[in-house]
Amino acid sequence: MKRTLERAPSGFTDWQGSHDDSQSESESALRTEEKATGRQGWFGETPLPQLRGTSQQELVQKGRWGEGQEQGGGCCSAWLSRAAPMGPEEGWYLLLCLALSGAAADPERQWQAVDVVLDCFLVEEGRNLGGFAGSRNMVKAMLVLRQVPVLDDGSLEGFIDFQGGTLAKDNPSITFEASVNLVQIPQAEALLHADCNGKEVTCEISYYFLQTTEKAAWFITNVQVSGEGPDISMVMKTPRDAENGAVLHPTLNLPLSPRGTVQTTVELQVTTQTPSLSLLLGSSASLHCGFSVAPGLVLTSVEWRRQHKGSGQMVYRWTKGQQHAKREGATLEPEQLLLAGDASLTLPSLTLKDEGTYICQITTSLYQAQQNIHFHIQASPKVRLSLANKAVPATLVCNIAGYYPLDMTVKWTREELGGAPILVSGASFSGLRQSSDGTYSISSFLTPEPGPEGTTYTCQITHISLEQPLSVSTWIAPPEQETTFGVLFASGLFLLALLFLGLQR
Repeated sequence: MKRTLERAPSGFTDWQGSHDDSQSESESALRTEEKATGRQGWFGETPLPQLRGTSQQELVQKGRWGEGQEQGGGCCSAWLSRAAPMGPEEGWYLLLCLALSGAAADPERQWQAVDVVLDCFLVEEGRNLGGFAGSRNMVKAMLVLRQVPVLDDGSLEGFIDFQGGTLAKDNPSITFEASVNLVQIPQAEALLHADCNGKEVTCEISYYFLQTTEKAAWFITNVQVSGEGPDISMVMKTPRDAENGAVLHPTLNLPLSPRGTVQTTVELQVTTQTPSLSLLLGSSASLHCGFSVAPGLVLTSVEWRRQHKGSGQMVYRWTKGQQHAKREGATLEPEQLLLAGDASLTLPSLTLKDEGTYICQITTSLYQAQQNIHFHIQASPKVRLSLANKAVPATLVCNIAGYYPLDMTVKWTREELGGAPILVSGASFSGLRQSSDGTYSISSFLTPEPGPEGTTYTCQITHISLEQPLSVSTWIAPPEQETTFGVLFASGLFLLALLFLGLQR
């Protein structure tokens, strides 16, 4: 998927583009409110708008960031403690504050606001109530995440803002321009550098329907980064009413901006950093699920459900302070849930019954979104090599026990002294056995071929739970030595018997 990385030349520029007048009115209202209420919206004596594009290190040098941090969280605690709903400007400053607090460990790096442009698909038909589209009739679309704060590692130099353009009559593409000033977009660096890291980004936009009389349109966007993620779901809102003289999109019937885009605002995002996770049997798991909601929305519930082999069950539920754990030991941190938007689930002492697809569902007073985590349990095999009998030729037995999942490979090799390993065929297997904990066991049998002294046989096991194949080896004595040893041993027993009989007389 192609993405465009764009940067504002002057740093943290206004996400509203041409709406300078409305921004000035908003900032003026913010200052008036601060003077009347005494709430802090400034860094020291400098207004926040004048600090856009300022690095965390520069703020420390100006004595405006470090002082606030030493007094209990700086601007973050000030904004988070406000009881009144935040407006667009206040939300933007909260994001800036949170971003700067995350950069404290690395003062040399600066936060930069960039436009992230993603190629997407829009599901146009088959709409169902409940927030998700049922049909797969998709058309090409584009999503522009406006002015997302990311850490600049030096690769953002030269990028410019998304410019757009007027909508051509023969151009069927749809461009959504999404403001993210009300929520946080975590791990935005993964979206920026996916191509460089050899990963792919998929983006799908669907209609999101609400049973409300409000004149607006809603969409839900699912963005997935291949490999280790992250996966992000965003609920976007756009006004349906058009201003006088506004151009409407020919298929969506929504007002277009002068750039020919459908302007939206992200009001809820749910993210997981672990879309696929594998852990060993008996260990503990932390299934990540984070979220961010726009001011004015209230978190009403968090649900974790598990689906496996066609059946589903509730694992954990949090509802307005009430916790219900259906799986013994399942927990999440309520303080982190409310303060940091962290709904991660902890599962101790994993068993094979914990395997499946986990659904983290976040419900607010208006919206609902979720993330899926594919969770796999693994158990490493234990291998033992032994002789089945002492006869000539002997039979080697390779016992492989306690592994999961089922797929496993056994390979036998033969290596003479000073030579290279040679693959050996002809091995047989016992029936597959399954223990009470669900793990598997099997045995492999091999009759070794005659060889010179120093010949070794190796049983090698390959399994998904192992970082590298597991091998056990044994040395097989030449047939001549085994035969000579057998004759000498038998002769010794005969002489001892004769001596014993002689003493009895």
